[in-house]
Amino acid sequence: MPSAETTPARVREPETVRPTREDEIAAAGSELIGGPLGRRALTGTSWWTPVRVVVFVAIGMFALGLVQKAPCYDGAWFFGASSQYTHACYSDIPHLYQGRGFADGLVPYFDKLPGDMDYLEYPVLTGVFMEVASWLTPGSGGIQHQEQWYWFVNAGMLMVCAAVIAVCVSRTHRRRPWDGLLLALAPAFALTATINWDLLAVALTAAAMLMWSRGRAVAFGVLLGLATAAKLYPLVLLGPLLVLCWRAGKWREFFQAVGGAAGAWLVVNVPVMLFAFEGWSKFYTFSHDRGIDFGSFWLIWSQNSSNPPSIDFVNTTASALVVLSFLGIAALTFTAPRRPRFAQLAFLMVAAFILTNKVYSPQYVLWLVPLAVLARPKWRDFLIWQACEVAYFLGIWFYLAYTTSGDAHKGLPTEGYHWAIALHLLGTLYLCAVVVRDILRPERDVVRRAGDDDPSGGVLDGAADHFVLRGLRHPEQEAPEEPSRTDWGGPEPLPHEGRSL
Repeated sequence: MPSAETTPARVREPETVRPTREDEIAAAGSELIGGPLGRRALTGTSWWTPVRVVVFVAIGMFALGLVQKAPCYDGAWFFGASSQYTHACYSDIPHLYQGRGFADGLVPYFDKLPGDMDYLEYPVLTGVFMEVASWLTPGSGGIQHQEQWYWFVNAGMLMVCAAVIAVCVSRTHRRRPWDGLLLALAPAFALTATINWDLLAVALTAAAMLMWSRGRAVAFGVLLGLATAAKLYPLVLLGPLLVLCWRAGKWREFFQAVGGAAGAWLVVNVPVMLFAFEGWSKFYTFSHDRGIDFGSFWLIWSQNSSNPPSIDFVNTTASALVVLSFLGIAALTFTAPRRPRFAQLAFLMVAAFILTNKVYSPQYVLWLVPLAVLARPKWRDFLIWQACEVAYFLGIWFYLAYTTSGDAHKGLPTEGYHWAIALHLLGTLYLCAVVVRDILRPERDVVRRAGDDDPSGGVLDGAADHFVLRGLRHPEQEAPEEPSRTDWGGPEPLPHEGRSL
């Protein structure tokens, strides 16, 4: 049993982990390209490095996601109330080109919009992204032509974000670049990539995780602050980092990260806050005031109750649930037999934030995919979760087709949609449960089983523990008098080992 005083570092020489040697599904899937890598195969002699392969595959899958949107690009966004839903190709991007004033040259946050939404309801950095895309959109032709171009320009910019995410995820765990294929091949990632602008925040968060893994706390903080200026969710990563640095005694690095995050966020937000406060604050007031929306368990409750919960009740309860989730993660961190990996807690915290929220939009899966790859790089569990998310992706569009097709009711009725919500919530909870099990039983963690400690942990990787709740630990988990390093062993060989390509 490992020491409670020391989280051991790996003792073997760095060597790329081959997923076909430790994962049965990866080994079976490799038969499509010639089978698992043999023991005598020459590695490191080709231009096609693992990271380049992952990026190439990610761009290819992204392109397939664009093809999936072709029916909408050709007309479903513009004609017919439900055709964009029956083809499952809806996107906010073309609709908001005119709806948020970009077609008329209005400046986000400064110029008031006509209609129900008086200002742009997105954080500042996302608003800048949207504005830059509008500058690159040709202003000639009809409005439909301009909206098509606006979506296409945004898709190109979001593809760059997807490539950045693929690079960062593949490089965060130095010895496990091939885990990036989980992200690159994730069907829900490709299907939801151009629904909204979430990939900007996801790319910045992935880059922040890479910087932390390299021990660059200030760079991590700056990138996380920029990510929070694009979407609110990256902020919750500071919670897991707090308890991990507490257990390891790495307060200097934690405060460097917090300072970098605060500074970057202020640099982006203060200019708009000072000169257009009403427009700047719209994101926060809208987030508070918006009603119960798609994908959440709150919607199931609301639509099945004669006395649905009020917005104030939902806001208060959801906030309380997030706080309770953080306290649970803190307790898990301080009592676990071995300090949890940063990616594990980051995934759990973001998942808790989404699961308790009053809206769980289909593109929110993008927030979780990179963290899931780093937290639990196991093909079986990842694909189970992805299957649930793809089912929900289809379920929400067919439900909207049902509600917008009039008396024809073409699509999925309300009861069916509730089952789709339940399925994707359960899929996320399943992956959370597996990650928690890995924390409580570190020998089940595939990353640590390959001989690593916390490759995404930066200064936490192999660091000694300074604070542990001993009273809640099993006696067998207490530290010996002289802490020793532990080799957690390599993966069990699979039946195919020894075969050549």
